Amino acid sequence: MKKKIKHPDRMMIEDPWRVFRIMSEFVDGFETLKDVGKAVSIFGSSRMSPGHKYAKLAEETASLFVKNKYAVVTGAGEGVMAAANKGAKKAKGKSIGLNITIPQAQKVNKYVTLPLEFRYFFVRKLMFAKYSKAFIVFPGGFGTLDEFFEAVTLVQTERIEEFPVVLVGKEYWKDLIKWLKESCLALDAIEKDDLSIFKVLDEPKEIVKYVTSFYK
Repeated sequence: MKKKIKHPDRMMIEDPWRVFRIMSEFVDGFETLKDVGKAVSIFGSSRMSPGHKYAKLAEETASLFVKNKYAVVTGAGEGVMAAANKGAKKAKGKSIGLNITIPQAQKVNKYVTLPLEFRYFFVRKLMFAKYSKAFIVFPGGFGTLDEFFEAVTLVQTERIEEFPVVLVGKEYWKDLIKWLKESCLALDAIEKDDLSIFKVLDEPKEIVKYVTSFYK
C-alpha cells in the first residue's frame, strides 16, 4: 500500500505544536533524572534469552556497578536490557529504564524501578549521554550500534568530555574492529587515536574496574 504523504499545509500546522511535545519530554527527563547520581548505561540486544551468556554477563556487570554505588540505565526492553535491570534491582540499586514508543510496542521490562517513556529517539539518546558516566555496550543490532557510534562520535568531535565506552564480547566485536582498522583507518576516514576512544573487555570485574579507575 502506498504511504499517504501529508499535505504541506498540514505539516506547517502540526510541526510547531510538535515542539511543545519535544520540550515536555526534555523537561520530564531532566526532572526525573536530575538526582540519579552516578550512573552507567548498558546497551545490548533485546532478543537474547535470559539464559544467554551475554545476558548473564550483563546481569553480573550491573550488579557489580550497583555495589560500587552506580545506578544502572537501560533502554527498558527485554534481553540484555532486562538482564542488566535485573542485576541492578537484585543488588538493591537504582534500575532505570528509558523506554521508546515504537510500532513494535516495546514494553518496560519488569525489573525497571524507575521508568521513563519517550516518543523521540534523539531526546532519549540525550538522556543516556547526559546522565551516564560510561556506556557499556553488549552485543546487539542496529539500535545498539547506533548508541555506540553516537558515543564515540561525540567524544571524537569533542562535543562531550571523554568518558568510558566499553564493547563487551571480544568474539562478537572482532570483525567490527577489524573493519574499522582495515577499512576506515586505511582509508584515512578516522585517525589511529580514534580507536582508543573505546575499549573491548569481556569480564564484569574488568569493566567495573576500568570505569571506576577512570574517575579516580
